[in-house]
Amino acid sequence: MPFTIATWNINSVRLRAPLVERLLREEVPDILCLQECKSPVEKIPRDAFAALGYTHMIARGQKGYNGVAILSKLPIEEAGAEDHAGLGHARHVAGRLENGVTVHNFYVPAGGDVPDRAVNEKFGQKLDYLTDMRDAFRCMPPEKAILVGDLNIAPGEEDVWSHKQLLKIVSHTPVEVAHLEEMREAGSWVDITRQDIPDGKLYSWWSYRARDWDAADKGRRLDHLWATPDISGAAHSSRILRHVRGWEKPSDHAPVLASFDL
Repeated sequence: MPFTIATWNINSVRLRAPLVERLLREEVPDILCLQECKSPVEKIPRDAFAALGYTHMIARGQKGYNGVAILSKLPIEEAGAEDHAGLGHARHVAGRLENGVTVHNFYVPAGGDVPDRAVNEKFGQKLDYLTDMRDAFRCMPPEKAILVGDLNIAPGEEDVWSHKQLLKIVSHTPVEVAHLEEMREAGSWVDITRQDIPDGKLYSWWSYRARDWDAADKGRRLDHLWATPDISGAAHSSRILRHVRGWEKPSDHAPVLASFDL
């Protein structure tokens, strides 16, 4: 069952529902995972998405904050949701396809502005969240699974516009990168985007603060698409839709896609 999966931090699914619809019409992924929906589940505009063929939805929501959703053209059943670090946030939901593939959709905490848990509670929460993810994958190693989402960390030197200048900036600090790598190794996850595009600068997020984000190009690869080794070899056609960041009233993130021949 070949399929294409996309992940996108939409930064308010109700505000940007027309952009979601446009992406679904133009790219037609079989599955779209959204983060930072900022909506209770019952207020997600699912009828508009269903009209485009996305008749299946699994979601966790909160009013005005966080929130994750999986929209699918393919039949998918709910496979749970974890409250890592006990934050009480809607940051994870999982679904299982008929072919047995489990899709995990995560929105890892951003971590605030100061990379020091002693003075910044949000940074500590981010590290604790990643630690809980690591421990969960160690306890129950995933098989035949895909993990996507805004993990809020750009791990590699080529995943940021300036490795040297961002070493002390939240999202690229060594302690965050180490926590992400421990979590990735715990599940033996394969970074599909970098498997397909191993070399060169690659970003999925550009700040709203830049007067001209495209010209400045000070991006970071915060959004990820991973798979377990048993299906990673079936992945191909990875891409980041940079042009979507230039749509009217956009999210500050761009969609990340890959296809699987399973």
